[in-house]
Amino acid sequence: MTGARVLVVGATGMIGGLAARMLAGRGVSVALAGRDEERLAARSRLLGDRPYRPFDAYDLDGCAALAPWAALALGGLDTAVVAIGVAGFGRAEHVTEAAAEHLMTVNALAPMAVVRGALPVLEPAGGVVVVTGVIVDNPLLETADYAASKTALAAWLGVVQREQRRRGIRVVDVRMPHLVGGFADRSVTGSPPRMPPGADPARAVEEYVVGPITSAAAQGS
Repeated sequence: MTGARVLVVGATGMIGGLAARMLAGRGVSVALAGRDEERLAARSRLLGDRPYRPFDAYDLDGCAALAPWAALALGGLDTAVVAIGVAGFGRAEHVTEAAAEHLMTVNALAPMAVVRGALPVLEPAGGVVVVTGVIVDNPLLETADYAASKTALAAWLGVVQREQRRRGIRVVDVRMPHLVGGFADRSVTGSPPRMPPGADPARAVEEYVVGPITSAAAQGS
């Protein structure tokens, strides 16, 4: 994978941070994007002074500009990894409109904007790897708005995948399992329902995020 150029959006989070570290360790040229500029700068230094850029999920134009920036910073772009999102829980009648809007913006509109901006600048046989989650396939009670936001993203990715097939651009929808790490406990609204034991984050990121990128790199070499 040495020489591959990858943008990791959500690099200050658990999934994006693990992906960035694993990819950098395999000789990938990585550009980092995240919400917290201080943490982003620290992660950049830790990985060898990688280029980084902060963004706000509510700035959709800024989200769309991330891939063009990364392509300029890295001298091209082969893959964009999008690992951003927030959890939210509660019966439908108890979720406020502000919380519902926040879930839809961060979990659907912002990732869509990142991918929309990436498609024109990706190299031939490049791709996007976008984390949705197992909630798309198995929505629990008291997750209506959370599940709707992730399912909207998954449906959009499914159509984009078919649209990009002729170009040879891969669109990977990562149905990440529930992980150990407290993501659900940092929800923007409500408390999480009873969930099964979480999977190991590092192992899951290796299998579901880094694995597809490695496979694509091998096939393209």
